[in-house]
Amino acid sequence: MDKRHTDREFESELALLRQRLVNMAGRVEEMIRRSVLALVNRDETMAHETILSDHRVNQDEMEADEQCLVILARRQPMASDLRFLTLSLKMVTDLERIGDLAVNVCERVLDLQPYPPIKPYEDISRMAGLVEVMLHSAIEAFVTADADKARKVIKSDDDVDELYHRIFCDLMDLIAANGAVAKPIIHIQSIAKYLERMADHCTNLAEQVVFLTQGEDIRHEGHLDQR
Repeated sequence: MDKRHTDREFESELALLRQRLVNMAGRVEEMIRRSVLALVNRDETMAHETILSDHRVNQDEMEADEQCLVILARRQPMASDLRFLTLSLKMVTDLERIGDLAVNVCERVLDLQPYPPIKPYEDISRMAGLVEVMLHSAIEAFVTADADKARKVIKSDDDVDELYHRIFCDLMDLIAANGAVAKPIIHIQSIAKYLERMADHCTNLAEQVVFLTQGEDIRHEGHLDQR
């Protein structure tokens, strides 16, 4: 077989996998947006629809995993191609978990329906907006092999953490002032925590991009600096 033909086929397979990851990330990003919109608007229908849409993300994960394994078995890639494929397997896992967390948000939205609104959700909406940008930027960095953009995503996680701690303190103050609101407050705090965990997964994605493009493993870098 003509080696050039084989190489073109291989490049086409890698491009298809890359596009599958981009499409999956787009679906997950939409799930984040709709889950928080359901919270703000107290929209049960949107919450249910978003929960149901998770099956497509789960299907994306299984299809991407299978595609990676088939390529690994058939092509036995080396160097950067091998790194791309092994990191793709990790990335689809992070994307799937972000989708699961969006489902968790929707489940809490449904739990909140019997209770009157406690307070406006500006900070939670702002937090969700940051997470969406992190996810979008991490995938852009992946597609364009832009390590600098990936590092900016990692730094953005500090902004999400700061918002989470502010929301947590505000909610605890509300409970201290009126213990009767404890149950709905717990649901709201859980939503904020889910968003904070989504940001952690976006950070994972960005760290994988840095490793893919520069061969540098920066996981736990901050913890190592503190020793």
